[in-house]
Amino acid sequence: MRWFSIIIITPLLFGQPQYPADSLLASRSVPLIHKAGLLPIAAWQRLSYNTDLLNCQFYPSCSNYGAEAIIKYGMFRGSALASERIVRCSPFALHYHMETRAPFHAPDGRLIDYVTPAPAAKTNKSPWLASLLSALIPGSGRIYAGRIWDGIMGMWTMYLAGNSAYYSLKDDRPIAGPLFGTTALIVYFGEIYGGWRAAKYYQTKGLDDQDSPLNK
Repeated sequence: MRWFSIIIITPLLFGQPQYPADSLLASRSVPLIHKAGLLPIAAWQRLSYNTDLLNCQFYPSCSNYGAEAIIKYGMFRGSALASERIVRCSPFALHYHMETRAPFHAPDGRLIDYVTPAPAAKTNKSPWLASLLSALIPGSGRIYAGRIWDGIMGMWTMYLAGNSAYYSLKDDRPIAGPLFGTTALIVYFGEIYGGWRAAKYYQTKGLDDQDSPLNK
């Protein structure tokens, strides 16, 4: 495991930029604390960009989305936004994308979903209530907003992260405990944001929404 970590981290620190996140790691304008959050993304891109099995269905991809979120909002908040996107990157993404009549990326047909969403159509769902529900029960805000499967995925992700954090902290693991604990916090706040975003931006378009910017 130690040698694997060395093999992954060494080219991240000293290698020439080759993958999208590498250019951000090499940039002098990116704060060091942000670069710490970009390291796992750069490592992941070394895998995902070298096999078609790990192609992302979204544009920008989840790794590039996460990198952009960290640069814009900082490591913790950006990581929460990245976690929220990863939860949505599921087999149900295409169904929800078509349901809201969102656009596709013309060159490759991927689902367009930016860090800063397009203006939303009118909705009768409260983003703040969705946030509160997800704060009480992670995933429930997405369900309230109509994205039932996204909500279930959020609950499952929170369970895995929380369970890993609980047992790692219970067993006093000096590295795994803080690592999984931080991951669980990121997923938790990602779910709160996920509820808000689902209610605010991802509502089914009706006939009265034909003039929505998302339909142009």
